[in-house]
Amino acid sequence: MVHIFWWVIFPYIMLTIMILGLLYRFAFRQLTWAAPSTEIFEKKWLKIGSPLFHWGIIFAFIGHVMGMVIPHDFYLALGISDHLYHFGAIWGGGLAGLMVVAGLIILLIRKSTIDPVRIKATFADFASVLMLLFVAGTGTYMTLIFNTTVVEYEYRETIGPWFRSLFALQPQYDLMVGVPLLFKVHVASAFAFFAAIPFTKLVHIFSLPIRYPARPPQQYRSRNNYRRQEL
Repeated sequence: MVHIFWWVIFPYIMLTIMILGLLYRFAFRQLTWAAPSTEIFEKKWLKIGSPLFHWGIIFAFIGHVMGMVIPHDFYLALGISDHLYHFGAIWGGGLAGLMVVAGLIILLIRKSTIDPVRIKATFADFASVLMLLFVAGTGTYMTLIFNTTVVEYEYRETIGPWFRSLFALQPQYDLMVGVPLLFKVHVASAFAFFAAIPFTKLVHIFSLPIRYPARPPQQYRSRNNYRRQEL
């Protein structure tokens, strides 16, 4: 029963919360569907942490698609050996994970120590960064440390098929029974993070910036010494 809860019921609950939360926010709180820039308050650390995080998360997403969505047999059919795949996954995925972790730490320190940024931040802002930092941190540790010092775990034979079975509505929870505990914690925390997305500024990851290049420029005007001009 425990395995059914964690690897069938829990993922579906988290995904349901995420989907319903996104629909509610889009329908009733669309004006909050954004992540307002804090560049006006501080630029130095933002220019370092933000690119590290965003490029790292893109590479990590691609890596997860390659490992979780694409079946193991597909790589074998292409002639890609397990050793070659894991070599690329460890070093490529490890680099992406380090970029995400480093970017998040920089952004978290910035959010905590720069007064204008800290004042503007909400509890949800800090919580979302900490949750994502935990997910990224465990994933990076698994990739760089666990897979190189403990065992080169073949998640494409267990976690990958289980993940795909969820979306086929035929969850094979038994595949997760023998998965190492650290991998289970990483997967469960990732689903919990998904459920939290609609309630944070990270909701903007579901927006496609199609109109961004053509939008009118934003103008910021100081309240100090401002005079209203009479037309």
